[in-house]
Amino acid sequence: MKKNSINGTYIKSRMLIGLILSLFIFGAEDSYSQVTQVSGVVEKVSMNGYLMVGINKVPEMYNAGFSTYVAAWPLLKDYPGNSFQTGLFGTWMHPSYDMPIPDRKLYNDIEGGLGWWRDTRFATETPKFIMGGVALNFSAWANGPGAGKGRDWEKPKGKYGVAQLSPWVLWPPDGLNLEQGTCGELFGYGYLPLPLIKAKMNTAGKNLPTGDHSWTLFLNTGNFKGPVAFFTPYFFSKPILEEPELAGLFLDTRPAKPNKPVQMETQHIPSVQYTDSNGEVYARLAPTSFPVGVEGESVLIHQMTAYKKSALWDGVELWLENKGPAVSGTIDPQEAVVHTFKGKAGSSWKLYSKGVPKDQRWPMDWNSMATPVALDSTTFGYRWNEHLVKKTYTRDGQLITLPEYYHLEKTEGGTPYWEAIQAEDVPSESGLDKVSFKSTDKPLEPYLTPEDEQSSWKKPGPVAGPFKTKIGDGSVVTYYWYRFVDQPALLNADLSDAEREELQGRVEKLHRKWTKDLEYLPPPNIGKLANIDAALIVAPPAGLEVGFVPIVTKQGWEE
Repeated sequence: MKKNSINGTYIKSRMLIGLILSLFIFGAEDSYSQVTQVSGVVEKVSMNGYLMVGINKVPEMYNAGFSTYVAAWPLLKDYPGNSFQTGLFGTWMHPSYDMPIPDRKLYNDIEGGLGWWRDTRFATETPKFIMGGVALNFSAWANGPGAGKGRDWEKPKGKYGVAQLSPWVLWPPDGLNLEQGTCGELFGYGYLPLPLIKAKMNTAGKNLPTGDHSWTLFLNTGNFKGPVAFFTPYFFSKPILEEPELAGLFLDTRPAKPNKPVQMETQHIPSVQYTDSNGEVYARLAPTSFPVGVEGESVLIHQMTAYKKSALWDGVELWLENKGPAVSGTIDPQEAVVHTFKGKAGSSWKLYSKGVPKDQRWPMDWNSMATPVALDSTTFGYRWNEHLVKKTYTRDGQLITLPEYYHLEKTEGGTPYWEAIQAEDVPSESGLDKVSFKSTDKPLEPYLTPEDEQSSWKKPGPVAGPFKTKIGDGSVVTYYWYRFVDQPALLNADLSDAEREELQGRVEKLHRKWTKDLEYLPPPNIGKLANIDAALIVAPPAGLEVGFVPIVTKQGWEE
């Protein structure tokens, strides 16, 4: 009799395999590696890859940022635990170069977007949004105010890279929450540079320049519109302190490439695979869904727009320099161009087990399930094969769910591929139908910030607080009100006292004029806007309406 090992305990496989699989929760990282039966092998596998969208190019002059509307929805029926990592549709904004550059890797960009990540601590089926700025070759990354690479404050690595700008929105370190139950609504966001922090010829005491691009996140949602936070120029320029020859090559200085990839990046959707005694291979994918409208089509990306600097920067610069009139903050659509979609797309989604060589990772037959379409010239989505996908109705909206079961088709002389099949086509002894993908992960530790009285969190410190609010993911955030330039990110942004005071005056102008009920990004032509979690929208205390911002200092489970 063959034996299996599950968490170190040996049991008779054939008699107990059904029980094992019925109790198995896939989200638990160490539940099992594989189960060997007399009649076959069951093992956990992963589905990952990209859904790539064909998009037409625009002229290079539109190099001052972008905006877009992307669908937000619950990709998986049940949150499967911290092994799960995927974004929804989004883009990568890299610097543009019009001169020779060193022949070496210079990766720096703004990516982020909607999704779920392995370091998400308070996840639900509803996605969150992170900013996702990347400094040179991932030496640091910044996901939002107080959030970045790792949680060791002795090695910040980007956790001071984003400054809070809005006095009306809380930013939890786990990511910006959307309203629970969001199901297919459009989340509008974009990044444009603002002339907030002036360029300088000395960086951290060295004769090295830092640029003046404060790349600022703008939102257009159903319950909040406007700028929220920005990357400090020093976040991008800091690597030049170690490599001076790279000065001027990062996003603190450079314009942005207007022609960006539009993709959905999936790093891990849990799955399970069964190989029978004849070598036939079957798999089951965690229930994976896409939003769908009444016509049976999925609207996924809308109005991908690129901007000239004159769309916002020029007028704001004159205003903040006291050389021109106040600017409303409305981004000029006449100084923008909207990409059109080709109605074409590709998929590199593959199913395979850990350790399998790249040349043995077989693709899913995506084209049999989904047909990419330009629903209009500025809207991309899919039409679905109704014979394979299943429509499901939730309290919050309508979804289509991809087939859960697949068979590895081995063609003579061709590349094997995963073909969708019905549940009844899978051998009953596989036990795949008894697998649960729902998470049993233990609650993760809270996000904490430094308590040292000499730290930038305490000195000079906040002017009001603490305040607490419970948000939609079940966590409680603690926050304080800081004078804008006394927030920790700006105390770690390589700014002198005089530079900080000048910045304070500029932001006070914005706070007076750019309120949360105005229009900033060009509105969408279709669809309904998603909401951010209403618990994240706050009102400044009396007397702190201008020049002060809320900063989250803790996020954890309710005590």
